[in-house]
Amino acid sequence: MFLAVRELKHAKFRYLLIGFIMILVAWLTFIVSGLANGLAADNASAMKNMKGDYVVLQDNAEQKLARSSIPTDQLDEIRQQEGVKEAAPLSQTMVTLSQTGKDKKIDVTIFGIEPKSMIMPDIAEGRTIENLGENEVVVDASLKENGVAIGDMLENEDTGVSVTVVGFAESQMFSHMPVLYTDTGSWNHMMESTGRQQKPSYSAIIVKGNKDVQTSLEKKISHIEVVTKDQAIKSIPGYKEEQGSLTMMISFLIVIAAFVQAVFFYVITLQKTNQFGVLKAIGAKTSYLAKNLIGQVLILAITAIGMSIALTFGVSALFPEGMPFELGTDTLVKYSALLIGVAVIGALLSLQRIAKIDAIEAIGRVE
Repeated sequence: MFLAVRELKHAKFRYLLIGFIMILVAWLTFIVSGLANGLAADNASAMKNMKGDYVVLQDNAEQKLARSSIPTDQLDEIRQQEGVKEAAPLSQTMVTLSQTGKDKKIDVTIFGIEPKSMIMPDIAEGRTIENLGENEVVVDASLKENGVAIGDMLENEDTGVSVTVVGFAESQMFSHMPVLYTDTGSWNHMMESTGRQQKPSYSAIIVKGNKDVQTSLEKKISHIEVVTKDQAIKSIPGYKEEQGSLTMMISFLIVIAAFVQAVFFYVITLQKTNQFGVLKAIGAKTSYLAKNLIGQVLILAITAIGMSIALTFGVSALFPEGMPFELGTDTLVKYSALLIGVAVIGALLSLQRIAKIDAIEAIGRVE
């Protein structure tokens, strides 16, 4: 590492230039990955945070909640199957509500559930649903930004159906809309009032069970499809398309980072062929030179990534409050390791060149 540090100090401008490029690439990678995670949470956090392993849907619903309709009598049938630890019904629809006395409208997703089931989220403020059939709702905390408070009434102007907010829960979004949780009785009453439902049914049944449940349920119960929770999330409209586009952008950034760093260090190695030849002639081993090159790469990569992380959190603090941005420790560690890895891989081309340098031939070219 002595030689690596000495060279970094000697050619400051050269290495500052590549370091600056590495900072920009890493910075953009973290920003895009934070947006990807934020959009994923904004689209599916209610499903992601839902306890349960599998989602039972209608067999021809193409794994989409909005297209699925399961008869209510199948709930007891599923609960009786071997391997099912718990099963909870879920009904879902999207409506437009407004606060009583205010003109501003809010697009929301309503989940009809059994209040004491595993689907009910933890309450961050207020209380859970207690009075069944009274159109009480627990809502996502993001509705506070719209001025919604505990005790407020939200009304659907077309039908006159209103609900009362009794509690808030964190990170409960579905299809980029805040989720309102109510009991199945209230949900059925609302659907009858809107004319969307002729008879009670469920959109899905959430199941907690062992790994064989998925196959056994499909064999024993007709007209259903059992998917994992991840599969159900990926089937939310727009989810795969959003994440696919952002993942492709991140992939291109990492490829660009690897290419730029590989070319930079290879050119530097070509320029230092004579010096490497002299070092070999006085006894420096190829392994020693390789360690110093890798050391340079690691110093630059780790420093650049550290600075880019600081810049990312600094800039994210300036983002508008409603912008979906989420950058957790797991994401930072994953992409930091990936960027360091491609930096080292990019240096392999230079290592190959160093290994082929002939000391006598290189010295012969020294002027």
